[in-house]
Order: sequence, then C-alpha cells, then structure tokens
Amino acid sequence: MTCFERSASTWVKVDIVNSVDLMSEQSKQNRKEHHTDLYDGDDLILRRGQTFLMWLDLSRPFDPTTDKLHLELKTGAAPEVPKGTLAIIPLVDELQDDRWEAKIVKEEGDRVQLSVNSIPTAVIGIYRLSVVTSGQEAELTSIHQPADNIYMLFNPWCEDDAVFMDEEEERKEYVLNDIGRLYYGTEQQIGVRTWNFGQFSGGMLASCLFVLEKSGTPASGWGSPVNIVRVVSAMINSPDDAGVVEGNWSGDYSDGTSPAAWSGSVEILNNYHDGGGTPVRYGQCWVFSGVTTTVLRCLGIPTRSVTNFSSAHDTDVSLTTDVYLDESLDPLDSLNVDSIWNFHVWNDCWMSRPDLPPGMGGWQAVDATPQETSQGTFRCGPAPLTALRSGQVYLQHDCPFVFAEVNSDKIYWQRNLDGTFTQIHNEKHIVGHHISTKAVGSDERYDITHLYKQPEGSEEERIAVETASRYGSKPETYSAPSAEDVSVQVTLDGDGPLMGSDAELSITFTNGSSEQRSVFLHSQVAVMYYTGVHKATLRRDRTEVDLPPDMTSVEWTLLYETYQGQLIDQAALMLTLSGRVSQTQQVLATQFSFRLKTPDLLIKPIGKAAVGKTMKAEISFTNPLPHTLKAVMLRIEGLGLLSIRKIAVGDIASQASFSRIETIVPTLSGPRKLLASLDCEELTQVHGVVSVLVGDQ
Repeated sequence: MTCFERSASTWVKVDIVNSVDLMSEQSKQNRKEHHTDLYDGDDLILRRGQTFLMWLDLSRPFDPTTDKLHLELKTGAAPEVPKGTLAIIPLVDELQDDRWEAKIVKEEGDRVQLSVNSIPTAVIGIYRLSVVTSGQEAELTSIHQPADNIYMLFNPWCEDDAVFMDEEEERKEYVLNDIGRLYYGTEQQIGVRTWNFGQFSGGMLASCLFVLEKSGTPASGWGSPVNIVRVVSAMINSPDDAGVVEGNWSGDYSDGTSPAAWSGSVEILNNYHDGGGTPVRYGQCWVFSGVTTTVLRCLGIPTRSVTNFSSAHDTDVSLTTDVYLDESLDPLDSLNVDSIWNFHVWNDCWMSRPDLPPGMGGWQAVDATPQETSQGTFRCGPAPLTALRSGQVYLQHDCPFVFAEVNSDKIYWQRNLDGTFTQIHNEKHIVGHHISTKAVGSDERYDITHLYKQPEGSEEERIAVETASRYGSKPETYSAPSAEDVSVQVTLDGDGPLMGSDAELSITFTNGSSEQRSVFLHSQVAVMYYTGVHKATLRRDRTEVDLPPDMTSVEWTLLYETYQGQLIDQAALMLTLSGRVSQTQQVLATQFSFRLKTPDLLIKPIGKAAVGKTMKAEISFTNPLPHTLKAVMLRIEGLGLLSIRKIAVGDIASQASFSRIETIVPTLSGPRKLLASLDCEELTQVHGVVSVLVGDQ
C-alpha cells in the first residue's frame, strides 16, 4: 500500500484500502460462474466478458459523495491503455456490456463488495490489480496492490467473445474435458490411444502462459484467438524458437523419450516450464497435437485433436502430390520429395474470423508439427475448414498446405529420354480419408471428413480441387487425359496382419473392356516412416499379369523373415505398384500403406475405487514376436488416480506373458481412466486404457 499526502494532518481524508479479497478459492462464486473451478489452486482465474466479485476492506466506511475509487488492471511489460494492456476501471452506478466498469453491490461497515465487468476482447494473461482511492482533493491518493495476480482467459460461454460456442455439450468436450482420444495407423487399420490433456492439473496454467511469454510476442496481441493459435502453433515445436517439443523421426531416442512412450501433456509442459524453456525430447505429430490441445483448452479456446489418414505433404505449393518415375517406371527416389503420411494428427480450433469474408468462422485447422514454414516460421493455420471445403485456398492462413493434405490428387510423371517429364496417371481419390476426432460426450470415433471436403468424386469435390489448383505452382496439371478401362486396387482382410506374422494383401485388377488385357506389373515394398518418408526397400518384383474381362485377383505375401528387424516406430509399410497395359499403353499406378498391428496392454482394476482408498490394477501383456523384447519400459498414469509411474520391466521372451499389479490411491471422484504404455526398441505403440469409476471418500 502506498499513500501520497500533502501533510500528516490531511491523510485521513483519503479512504485507504487495508486489504482485498478476490474471492478466488475454487469453491467460491467467481470460479464456479466463470467455469474455472476445475483449475488446480486458489488463484483468481476469470473468463473475459463476464462480471466477477471482490471485497475491499477500507479504513472507514465508503462515502460516495466525497470518496473516489477506481481499479487498474495491468498486463505485459509496459502496460498502455491504447494497446489494451492497461485497463482503468471506473466506479459506476450501472454496469454496461463491452466496458471495463465496477459497481458497488454490497456494503458492510468498512467493507464494500464490487462487481467488476471485463470486456469480451480483453487481452488474456496475467494481470496485476491496483485499487486507487482519493479524496475530493486529487493530490491525496492511496494505491493498494494485492499480492495475488488475476488470470484472464478466453470465454466460450460469452456470446461476444470470438471463441463463443453455442452448445454446452460441445463446450464440455472441447474446453472442459481433460482427457481425449488420438487416432493413428492407416485408413484400413485405424488405431486409437487415450491421451491425458490435463489442462487443469497443477502448474498447467502457469506453464501454458509461460509458452506465450517465451514466444516474445507482445501481450497487446493476446486478445485475438487468431494470433494466439499462430503463436502456439509455432511454440509447440522447437526448430526456430526453442519451443516445447523437439521432433524426432529418426528412430533413435536414446537421449530423450520415445514419442510413442508419452501418454499425456502434463509431464511435457511441466518439464518445459521447469527447464526454463528447454525443448523436451522427443515428439511426433500426435504429441504436438496433444500438447496443442492442452495449451489452447487451458487458455479457453475450444480445441480438438484431429487425425487425417493418407495425409499428403506438398513441398512445392503445387497442391498435388507428385510421384516421379524413370523411363522403366521405377520410382526416382531423389525427386520424390512429396509424400503421403499414413496418418497425420493436427488440431481444429473454434473461433470467428472477422479478418476474413463472412462465413469463414467456426472450425479452423491448426498444425504444430514442423513441416513447412508460414511467414518464415514453422507453424500452420488457422485455416478455415469452410475455405478448404470449397477450394478457396487464397484465404489466410496456410490454406494451400492444409488443402493439399486432405484433397490433393496424386500425379505420376514419367521421365522422357530428353530429361523432361510427362504426366502419365492421376489418382484422384487417394488423399484425405476418415478424418477423425473423438466424438462429443463419448469415446467413439467421429468422422469429420465431410467438414474438410465435398463427397469424394462428386462434381463439387472436383470443382474444389480444380479451383484450388489454379492458385498452385502447376495450374496446368488438369489438362492431361488418361485411359481408364483397367484399374487396380489393393485390399487387406479384416484388421490386417499382426506383428510377427506374414503380411498378406490382395491385388485386384478390373478390366472394364470386353477384350483381353495384360499388364507388366512392377511392385516394390518399402519400410516407411509414418510421415510417408521412405526408409528402406525390402523387396522388388516384376511380373506379367493376364487380365480377362471383369475382375482378376492376385495374392501378395510379405514373409516375416523379410521385414524382421527392419521396421521402425509405427511398423509402417508401403506397397508401390506401377505398370502399363500392353494393348492400350494405359499406365496403372497406386500405392498402398499398411501397418503390422501390435497387441494391446490389458488393464484390469481390482477392488472398489474410492477417494483415499487403496485399490489395485493388474497390467498384462504377451510378446507376439518370435524373439525376446529387450529393456522393456512400462509407463502408467491416470488423472485423479496416480501420477506418472515409470517401471523397468526388463526382458520379455518370445510368446512369454508379463503381468504386474500396481497399487493406486485415487484422489478425485467420478469417471476416470487409467492409461498404460509399453515401449522398447523392438516393439512400440503398445498401450491400453481402462475406465475406473471412483466413489467419494
């Protein structure tokens, strides 16, 4: 408290603030009405555009005829009113929306209770409060600065906030749900794992605001969700700003944590904060997405993790995925820099877009995985899904890249004898399938492909593709015709091959003509990073296939001995087929990604679950491989059940079973999930989850 006065005899004319009660406890009215009572701790956490209460303890009863009082809220390094980082809040008789104002709503002796209104465009972040009182003579001023800060967040419950979301069930899912589901694998073999977002856990709000501070961006820009998601998209990865997570797709994680071993964001963000901003090793796309969901939900922006299967990575803004072949139709690996990832995980965020034409608000694609730069920085989005669906790729931000991820055509080019290339084939329906996110209010997978693109093969979808291509680097792509009386398709039975067994696929040719056809087929199977990057070729074959009218199927088998010891991370493989129909010179070409399924960890709760009461859980696993798993690590965690627990299991022999019982003492009641993951050099992506209903103490 600071008091300025002309003389010792006059200071009593100023009503001095002895203390301020921000009513910040989790159980108090402020936190409950602002939907922030789930955040750990007793700080005052508010959502903008909404009133909150505080008590002032004065040196004497407040006299509105002679006493003057106003509040000041400051954020950032150099608070200024024009920049929105300094709010001067006057005392008024009646509060009005869209204004910083305060009103006395209750008086009890020397105490007054204020209702304070914030504006729906307020800068988010940490505010410092000052209560300024003065007498009739302005020179006499008392300033009281409470020790506790005020945290301001976005407000999806406020109609005037840019992140307003109308449906309560959606707000519960996309803002308040602290656990979710991430999808991976291939479009034929969709896998799922549970992820602890943990945005309300102890230290998370401080860690998330630390991420913004480390970006070095001015606080004056923190009122716009568009700006915030661009900052977060850049800061979750590490290449150009020492952000939260360092990416690693090499397969060697010996000096960090394997991306597949993480099962939540809390440890990652706490490590980054505690380390003073040192990037955490290591992550891949699902880790970047999971951490992004945590940060943005924590800050109040509705967010979900989204997986796109057969996700293209366009490197030259052509809005096509280009495959280059030599004169013999063999792939030219040195030129094939575009790729199709088996899956890629990014985020959707909900907000209005006043910076764009009407109709572009709603879900926006945001990607924190460092792939291509945007305005000189590794970040992507927000790109409006409405613009992507219609091919309006000229709108901000990064629509061309995201459009290519979900709806680019795959163009095959053959090298001519003079070194030029000719377009020989176009696969129109190969990219952007089963775009998936967790459903609202359940653990089911929700397919949102229809939000990103028109129905595959429809006239509307073709118009969107051709509209987008006009803004790419190869606008002439769609002038080349191709014959289509013979087609080829690769399929697998059921859920696909298991790790440790032979992989069997079916190649089906359809001859739509009434005449005999034959094709000289080139096939190549390669080990792939899930990003679509080639690691090693396992086998090449060339064979002639006779094609009578109608359908012809050929069985294709990859022996376990061929891929043993060659796989990485996601156990991803790609079969590339190419050939020319002898009678018509039509070119056939396709690529088929598949993975070898890994077994689940089985988790079985033992005993009744109640807060403060000991229970147990049995975790079991059987090694499916014909050789020993070395140096196996087990990781278990569960929000409200137990903190992250890492266990060195050791070696597990071929076909041997492992079982372990862990003791758990729940700390929170209600429906909870217990997660476990198993990791070793020979086998990754082994995880399990079980629901636990915890009773009250």
